[in-house]
Amino acid sequence: MSGGPSMGGRLAGKVALVSGAARGQGRSHALRLAEEGADILAFDVCEPVPAQGNPPAAPDDLAKTVAEIEKLDRRVVSAQLDARDYAAVEAFLAEGVGELGGLDVVVANHGITGIAGVAHEMRVEDFQAVLDTNLTAVWHVAKASIRLLVAQGRGGSVIMTSSSAGIRALQNMSAYTAAKHGVVGLMRGLAHEHAADGIRVNTIHPTSVPTPMLLNNNTFHIFRPDLDAPTAEDCMDGFRSLNLLPVPWVEEIDISNGVLYLASNEARYVTGITLPVDAGNVMR
Repeated sequence: MSGGPSMGGRLAGKVALVSGAARGQGRSHALRLAEEGADILAFDVCEPVPAQGNPPAAPDDLAKTVAEIEKLDRRVVSAQLDARDYAAVEAFLAEGVGELGGLDVVVANHGITGIAGVAHEMRVEDFQAVLDTNLTAVWHVAKASIRLLVAQGRGGSVIMTSSSAGIRALQNMSAYTAAKHGVVGLMRGLAHEHAADGIRVNTIHPTSVPTPMLLNNNTFHIFRPDLDAPTAEDCMDGFRSLNLLPVPWVEEIDISNGVLYLASNEARYVTGITLPVDAGNVMR
């Protein structure tokens, strides 16, 4: 990660949960929150899941995240687990909160792209797999976390990673688009249900970000089906075409700074919003 400000204290004394923390946006979010003083609960599946589309993270990736958090002199509890397994999420939270002393910020960041193709030709099990990981498993993280936040009685911030595809559609990505729209509906319902508890719930909506979730053969073939072996360079015009600003993507730190804002006291009266960090993608 690069481009963030030096160590601050906007989250001093807080504990933040980040799912999908092994690499990419999840690692960036965990480090950005740690830079601002938060102790971190970090988990990732670190192995392939059905209909993933993008290459999976590995246990070594999660270990690197943990090491980088510790370099910031913050405490961290980590685990390799699948957010589709509600009992595993609940058990990890109970252990981590017991060790770190509470929970204040939740970043449900995990997700898969799925396998590109027209919806009527998708395998039923592949469509369901995308919904299971990108929507149901996000609810699992929210459900387990909010139970703890309510019991603590001091409020909190829940941030769910949606996508520009949670506001507009992506062609040949109907399962992903449906799941990311579903995350917005889930967020809005939870924002209503828990406002009286002082729990703020919001979504963040990245455009393309140059992580393994984007930079892989599955994505390259979406943008350049005319080529047998397209590369990232072959896809640059396609990436740029998605955004209003003349850039192919934004960086992880740009999304992490949005997450930090929603997590911090600066957003103490912000709930129920969809926050695009998208170079104008949803305006196209």
